[in-house]
Amino acid sequence: MVTLTTHDHDGELAVFLIGARIERPWRPDGWWPALAAMRPMLTELARDPGSGFLGATTLVGARGPTSVQYWRSVEDIYAYAGDDARRHRPAWVEFYRRARRVPGAVTVWHETFRVPAGGHESLYAGQPALFGLAAATGAVPAARRGRTARERLHSTGAQDGS
Repeated sequence: MVTLTTHDHDGELAVFLIGARIERPWRPDGWWPALAAMRPMLTELARDPGSGFLGATTLVGARGPTSVQYWRSVEDIYAYAGDDARRHRPAWVEFYRRARRVPGAVTVWHETFRVPAGGHESLYAGQPALFGLAAATGAVPAARRGRTARERLHSTGAQDGS
């Protein structure tokens, strides 16, 4: 029998996608530092539960990586991004300096989504290790939140856990 699980989070959350597209692979001096800056930021965030960062999954495509990040709120994302004492701000300033020296080598992009309570659902079938939102928030038996995607989407997580 396949084990079905879902994420363990009931409230609002924010999903932040950030990635880099390598436009000029022959110019690693223009794109590698932008890619290398992400891991120290994720490490910094993971060590600070008060930051609002819940977790991330990094996906690698043909043109570059994408980090799918889960946050407690959009405001927490903005607070981190604008904090001069954290790693993001200096990395962003350096990105702009390098982009002037090596224009067009890399495209950095992001998308931010505010997801209201009751506006997210997930299902992991036979997943041996936690992934995605479940890795960020923990996993519970899917039946606890609902049998179908529609039921899980509207669940408060307050069912009896059967």
